[in-house]
Amino acid sequence: MSNFDEKYLNEENEVLDDIINRNTLLLHNDDHHTFDFVIGALIDVCKHDPEQAEQCAYITHYKGKCDVKKGKMSVIRPMRDGLTKKGLKVTIV
Repeated sequence: MSNFDEKYLNEENEVLDDIINRNTLLLHNDDHHTFDFVIGALIDVCKHDPEQAEQCAYITHYKGKCDVKKGKMSVIRPMRDGLTKKGLKVTIV
């Protein structure tokens, strides 16, 4: 196998890995937490900026759920656990 072929296969594998491991962290609406609490949790756990966190909180409130983060399971799972510890309802799809 030539260096070109090997490089191409490595790049292709990285792209496939990103596609296969593209998981979505969904935040679900509840009647217990305030907007400020949810916004703070998204900033703290998911590293959202304040505007992004606020938008996610409003989308969740009005639509019932919102994808708050996409990525590899190794990144998404700890965020799910962190939001769950704060009492928020989240799932990974």
